[in-house]
Amino acid sequence: MRVVVGGGTGFVGTALTRLLRSRGHEVTHVSRRAGTDRISWEQLSQSGLPQCDAVVNLAGENVLNPFRRWGDAFCREIIRSRVETTKTLAKAIADAEHPPHAWVVVTGVGYYRPSPTAEYTEDSPGGDFDFFSRLVSSWEAAALIPGSPARGVVVRSGVVLGQDGGAISQMIWPFRLGLGGPVGSGLQPFPWIHVRDLAGIVCHALETEGLRGVFNGVSPSSPATSNGTFARELAAALGRPALLPMPAWAVRAVFGAERAVMLLEGQKVVPKHTLESGYSFIFPDLPEALKDIVS
Repeated sequence: MRVVVGGGTGFVGTALTRLLRSRGHEVTHVSRRAGTDRISWEQLSQSGLPQCDAVVNLAGENVLNPFRRWGDAFCREIIRSRVETTKTLAKAIADAEHPPHAWVVVTGVGYYRPSPTAEYTEDSPGGDFDFFSRLVSSWEAAALIPGSPARGVVVRSGVVLGQDGGAISQMIWPFRLGLGGPVGSGLQPFPWIHVRDLAGIVCHALETEGLRGVFNGVSPSSPATSNGTFARELAAALGRPALLPMPAWAVRAVFGAERAVMLLEGQKVVPKHTLESGYSFIFPDLPEALKDIVS
């Protein structure tokens, strides 16, 4: 299978590319600059989609970059990096003389309203209560291609855990030094997935004919995981204590009130359709996932 991946050089894209190539598929990335097995977004807009069997979009600016001040300019960049890249790929698919068979977009569980008790499946409502939920709605709407023969798949990802990137890379050193702990109360749900499983779900969607619709990209044990549980398990995997919580006021000071919600609140998300589709998780439980990551 020939697969074009938007944002394929990032954290998740690297894991997906490694998996696809190990399974005998050819991968071409779409990124800012062209190169070996890589075309630029400008080339895609001007010359159209290279002949391929499937397209994936993983592109998106890191929302929780602590070095970027939350404001209108950063919000526009977040929207552009997700919605506009998705529109560009969707248009290229729609205009292709020989369109691909599959079109997969990875969005986020920010679609669902944060709640300490509600559990959400892929059929649950959401998408219209704050900036991030409306972002996911716009993102997924941009992926729609009416009348296209390409079957559409949306994977709503939780917090992605893995080596050399994702959430772990931003918090590993305080925990290694014994200075880690829960964020805020620590009681908020923590919807997580190992990067190998997120890549695995995307690959499963590409390879499974007839699979279409929305799939939650979270671990099966994710609904039972709180932020405090995650902090304790990460500390245990490192052989360190988890005694120093990060107070809510400090989170808001660093990230701004709107972004802080992503860390101080959470959702219990169930991968119902994902499991029903036949995907078998490599890391369904948090302790094993974290041991793999920190080893």
